[in-house]
Amino acid sequence: MDLQNSYRFPGDFIWGAATASYQIEGAYDEDGRGLSTWDVFSRLPGKVRNGDTGDVACDHYHRYKEDVALMKELGLKHYRFSVAWPRILPEGEGEVNQKGLDFYSDLVDELLAAGIEPLITLFHWDLPQALQDKYEGWGSRRTAELFADYTRIVVRHLGDRVKRWATINEIMCFTTLAHREDQHAPGGKRDKAYTNQTVHNALLGHGMALKVIKEECPQAQVGIVENLMAPWPYYRTEEDLKAARKAWKDMNGQRLMPLFTGVYDEEAFKRAGEPLPKVEEGDMELISQKMDYIAYNYYSHPPVRAAQNEWGFELVQMPEAFSRTDMDWPITPEALYWSLIFTKELFGDIPIYIAENGMAAADKVEEDGSIQDGDRVEFLRNHLRMCHKAIEDGVNLKGYYVWSFMDNFEWAFGYSKRFGIVRVEYDTQKRTVKESGRYYSLVIKENRVL
Repeated sequence: MDLQNSYRFPGDFIWGAATASYQIEGAYDEDGRGLSTWDVFSRLPGKVRNGDTGDVACDHYHRYKEDVALMKELGLKHYRFSVAWPRILPEGEGEVNQKGLDFYSDLVDELLAAGIEPLITLFHWDLPQALQDKYEGWGSRRTAELFADYTRIVVRHLGDRVKRWATINEIMCFTTLAHREDQHAPGGKRDKAYTNQTVHNALLGHGMALKVIKEECPQAQVGIVENLMAPWPYYRTEEDLKAARKAWKDMNGQRLMPLFTGVYDEEAFKRAGEPLPKVEEGDMELISQKMDYIAYNYYSHPPVRAAQNEWGFELVQMPEAFSRTDMDWPITPEALYWSLIFTKELFGDIPIYIAENGMAAADKVEEDGSIQDGDRVEFLRNHLRMCHKAIEDGVNLKGYYVWSFMDNFEWAFGYSKRFGIVRVEYDTQKRTVKESGRYYSLVIKENRVL
């Protein structure tokens, strides 16, 4: 075997790492930042493990220079982060907080000086609480309109230096997971009609924001980040492949079909027993504007097989002994491959980025201070092999951002789960590169799976 050339990626392949504002920044009440829905939700009894909040998190707001220097040391060339809407507009609308804009401007300058290109996500779940109180958040079209206004402010301030933008991260987490399961901010169980309307309004916000970015920066690359349901064929038979293809389309259709086709799959809604959202004239044209790329966050999903039922498929649950992450998620890299293949089949040659991929591991600090997270190394290796295979099979996969650059606030799990390739000691804020970080650094340097 030619080890030097096996699993080599294209020369222009993007290697990066990702974070999100509420998960790392801290400084929740400093320099004019307003409250977010996650500030409020995390304080509700029983919503977050151990009562953890993002008040301090990784203190990135004060330590961003140290963090960028560490990124440079690891050889990162790309970094995906999100802007906190309430840091820019404390009330979600109205007066702009210049200190918030200055922070992100300084961060962008620091990244560029280190040779790292930023990809900015405009909304990664930290909605200004003021908009939740005043308009019911994403339950209202008004929030979509205000998201476009906020987008214009940020892009005008940073668009001279930032060329890659993502509008929204994982719509289902702040809509369905929030209002059907009450597991994420803003919380509060609501009926299916309301929940579906929040999804529509978020899609509308994406479309409005995309339009704004293209108006302000016509050459910018703009897309959206979606968390995939990723069913894959249990057996490599035509029957199971057909079942997996159908399951993938059905499970992701509520967001992907309107984004790519401008039409809601009415049959999918009927099968789920859910009403279609209320759509106004012009909405679908906004939602389905041409994107420069689609980005996926992928972690785990069970396979499916053909079944004689109304769906034509059934999920195959993995046994308890199957390899799992510290989140108890089965490790299923092949699902990532098939999602990339199905995207090409359904939507053509659109550029794709993996915007998040990684694992929670029960990291242990060794006596010498190192973190030998071989499980995470193997996780990355196997998923990167699937990315390479997808490229070889004709998928237009352009880049990969590992989740996460460093341990952080893991939403409802608080600080109990660690996803980083850099360890954070939350009491001292000490950063330590894990073995997975060193591995990923070598992958970037050699542009191949090691």
